[in-house]
Amino acid sequence: MAERVRSTRQRWAAPGGRHDRFVALLNTGLPVGIGVLAAFLVMAPLTAGNEVSFVLDKNKVEVAKERMKLQAATYRGQDDKGQAFALNAGSAVQQSSSVPVVRINGMTADLALQDGPAKLRADQGRYDLNTEQMKVDGPITFRAANGYRLDTSDATIDLKSKTMNSQGKVTGTVPQGNFSADTLNADLEGRTVRLSGNARLRFVPGRTK
Repeated sequence: MAERVRSTRQRWAAPGGRHDRFVALLNTGLPVGIGVLAAFLVMAPLTAGNEVSFVLDKNKVEVAKERMKLQAATYRGQDDKGQAFALNAGSAVQQSSSVPVVRINGMTADLALQDGPAKLRADQGRYDLNTEQMKVDGPITFRAANGYRLDTSDATIDLKSKTMNSQGKVTGTVPQGNFSADTLNADLEGRTVRLSGNARLRFVPGRTK
């Protein structure tokens, strides 16, 4: 068997055999292939008329300064009582990750209460991601069915404790009458409201239940 294998290799490597013909083909084909490839590389830039090359300077590239920026955002859902609500914001911007405050402009909330629809509106506010507090700057208006209305300004809403404290004057109207005070403290979970400073209430006895 060794002699047969050796004889086969000898015939393959013998002068004029397949090995010689293969080497001769490579001697001719490789230089020709290299020449064709070099010619293609030289002519390619001249034929690619539609391509545009440019150099990008990283120092002149505009980089977004905000970590988060939203435009015309809407959040819809239901509360624990199954009542639908929709929260809308004209814009929301967080300047950087080191400042955990989101500035919100054009805030509105549409609420589906048991007595009918209600709407809450505020011009601008600042939401702290760490404390979960929303500080509203400027006027706040609340309108609901059956004549309920509330107007105040500069309030702080704590989402953890579900409370709201206003630093501005408050005026309101309910079916039984109207009220006013310097400040308002509300427990949203317990549905209790405390008026502080020059509190005035004017109720119509016939409407009180």
